[in-house]
Amino acid sequence: MSTTLDGQLVVAISSRALFDFEEENQHFEAHDDRAYMQLQLERLDRAAKPGVAFSLVNKLLAFNGATEQKVEVVILSRNDPVSGMRVFRSAKHYGLMIQRGVFTRGESPWRYLKPLNANLFLSTNEADVRSALMAGVPAARVFPHSARASDAHPNEVRIAFDGDAVLFSDEAERVYQVGGLDAFQAHELERATTPLAAGPFKPLLLALQRLQHEPSHGMRIRTALVTARSAPAHERAIRTLMEWNIEVDQAMFLGGLRKGEFLREFEPDFFFDDQTGHIESAAAHVPSGHVAMGISNP
Repeated sequence: MSTTLDGQLVVAISSRALFDFEEENQHFEAHDDRAYMQLQLERLDRAAKPGVAFSLVNKLLAFNGATEQKVEVVILSRNDPVSGMRVFRSAKHYGLMIQRGVFTRGESPWRYLKPLNANLFLSTNEADVRSALMAGVPAARVFPHSARASDAHPNEVRIAFDGDAVLFSDEAERVYQVGGLDAFQAHELERATTPLAAGPFKPLLLALQRLQHEPSHGMRIRTALVTARSAPAHERAIRTLMEWNIEVDQAMFLGGLRKGEFLREFEPDFFFDDQTGHIESAAAHVPSGHVAMGISNP
């Protein structure tokens, strides 16, 4: 019988999103890929430091048991195979059970997301992320200089999502950008009982909810909706999640306030938003990724 990843939560991640390769990347930009390969080879026995998405990956892998695999993490990287050796050795150093990887030496790897049935793709490369999103895979561009996750919740995966153009479609955001806040509020109040269409990250939230409802070896998932919406536009967002039979643990309707300080208090392992302004606010406090979808990302 052939091996399959069916039924698992599959996270595809670039090496630079999982590990801190910023110094090596600067070497690449100053020289070329061969110089980068040589540097990685020289550092083969030196474990790379954890990167922005390390905490998220580490905690998700903790859902796996000795005989049951619920989460699969696959390295999907523009790195070369030689550099890939250091990635795998670094993963082993930290006890990350990662056994699969695709290394494409400069070519975009996003096409391999479909054979993997990936539920999430995290990368520092914007073009790869946009291609993944267009192919229907939840994806985000990791901001490599984001703050690292807090270690205050070792048995809880904490993930925060923006609403419009992330969990939901950008329908309401389009109204806001064309007509302003009053038009947006009126539009949402009038349609309060009409569910919003799905955004690119609805499938990930569904997959996380399924994982949450399975026996988990002491691990839990806690989710938060962190949105610029405020009353009365909050109701449509809540009703949409109810229509989808999806529960979130927390909801923050901030009415345009900067999200960073609120996310600092929630302490997520990762935050997803479609607007770079919100990501820049958040990245000072928590691991953050940009979802390049919707009217805010032409």
